[in-house]
Amino acid sequence: MDNTNSVSTLIDCTTSKIQQLQKAFAELESHRAVTLNLKWKELEEHFHGLEKSLKRRFHELESQEKEFESRTVEAQKLLEKRQAAVVAKEQASLETLQEKRDAAIYVITTAREKQRKVSTEESSVVTDDGQGGPPSVEEKPPDVMVSESNFEEMKSAENGSIEVMSYPQLVKLCEQMDSEGLHKFISDNRKNLASIREEIPLALRAAANPALFVLESLEDFYRLEGPNMDGKKDSNLLGVRRTCIMLMECLSILLTNPDLVSASDVITEEVKDLAEAIAEEWKPKLDALDMDASNGNSLEAHAFLQLLATFGIASGFDEEELFRLIPMVSRRRQTADLCRSLGLTERMPGVIEVLVSSGRQIDAVNLAFAFELTEQFSPVPLLKSYLKEARKASPVKPGNASPTAQNEVNDRELAALKAVLKSIEEHKLEDQYPVDPLQKRVLQLEKAKADKKRVAEAAKPQPKRPRANGVGYGPRVTNVVADKTFYPRVAENRYPQYMYDRQFVYPGPADNHCPSLLGSATYNMSPAHGNYFATGYQYQPAYLH
Repeated sequence: MDNTNSVSTLIDCTTSKIQQLQKAFAELESHRAVTLNLKWKELEEHFHGLEKSLKRRFHELESQEKEFESRTVEAQKLLEKRQAAVVAKEQASLETLQEKRDAAIYVITTAREKQRKVSTEESSVVTDDGQGGPPSVEEKPPDVMVSESNFEEMKSAENGSIEVMSYPQLVKLCEQMDSEGLHKFISDNRKNLASIREEIPLALRAAANPALFVLESLEDFYRLEGPNMDGKKDSNLLGVRRTCIMLMECLSILLTNPDLVSASDVITEEVKDLAEAIAEEWKPKLDALDMDASNGNSLEAHAFLQLLATFGIASGFDEEELFRLIPMVSRRRQTADLCRSLGLTERMPGVIEVLVSSGRQIDAVNLAFAFELTEQFSPVPLLKSYLKEARKASPVKPGNASPTAQNEVNDRELAALKAVLKSIEEHKLEDQYPVDPLQKRVLQLEKAKADKKRVAEAAKPQPKRPRANGVGYGPRVTNVVADKTFYPRVAENRYPQYMYDRQFVYPGPADNHCPSLLGSATYNMSPAHGNYFATGYQYQPAYLH
């Protein structure tokens, strides 16, 4: 605004300036020596024309400025109105969403309460046909089943029979006591093994004798093993053995729920005698097992211990023998529960010491957390010791270093680093053991591995192949960069490749020494652990099933 006033003042002074110029011109004309061709009248008209032009342009700019200011004010008002409308719409949407959320929560809560009341009333009623069979519980809606017990997945029938809604074939097979058919059904539906495992404990109630049925299913555990067969590589045998272990676990889950069955009625003395006979038959076969070779994942040792725990016959066997088998199953997810069921809780410090002395500190840390022994066995020093031993194992001399030997050392260190990182993550030890240096070393080793693989691929002779037009030969084009990252199996079993993406945590100590039906772990395995051979069962990778 000040600039506008100053310009207006200057324009107003134009007339006085012209008059002063006229006087100066007249004085100049009076002193002229020669006649000037330029007349004052012409100069005056020229300057007046400039004055008018400047005034006209100035007024135009003033009007444009006022118009711009008015438009700006209108735009600001319109923007404020739109902002207010947007805020109002957002608030209305939030209120609507909150109302819908509250209504959904109320509906779910009401449905749960109704189902819980119905389940309680029906579970207390005995059928009137005189059989006295335990009634089933009516199936719940899908949104309620997620948070409820597996018992509520079943529907009670008037004749007292049991119906599993997802897999009624399970009930039929159990009613017929068809162990071979049950094995085949589980193998054929291995992709849905997690949901099948949840329903097997309930389906076992349909068997005339659930315990005897499970014992009969164990017949092929060793019978399929031939003289020249490797039990650790044959896919069919591995599938049968994992299924046998799962069935014994499901029977344990059923027995731990007194509302479903009475353990004393199921596990009779006759059943115990038969289970002891099977255990005595299996026991000599365990003498050939090697703790280092089993790598903490022995199916044979696991099945033997599960047989003793499920049928309650551990008292008839030497505790030292059971103690010797625990390190052979230390990587399996059921180890902690097995030890508690077998009454070996007091022996766990000794088991952990054995694991530490054999270079399996990762398993030792897991058991230390499971049995609250971290004060006696500090996790961080154990993890550092494991990493240190992995780095110095099978040292490669600089003069005799071969690419293969160096690669094995790097692979062993990489596997150990990933196992340590995963253990730190599972047990929340980041404050005690910083992971940044470990992660940087992992990236360094993976980059070196990828570089070596590219060099090796480039150095391979490329076989010739016919050209597309059929004339002559052309070089074969290969992908230099590998599509996948591949880590070969470590040669020494003392440093197993604990999968970095596993989802294992040992269950902590609980008053109930048997796994609950609600919290039973699923048999899931991450892709990094590979497929489950022919039967393809998928188990938890950290502690393999």
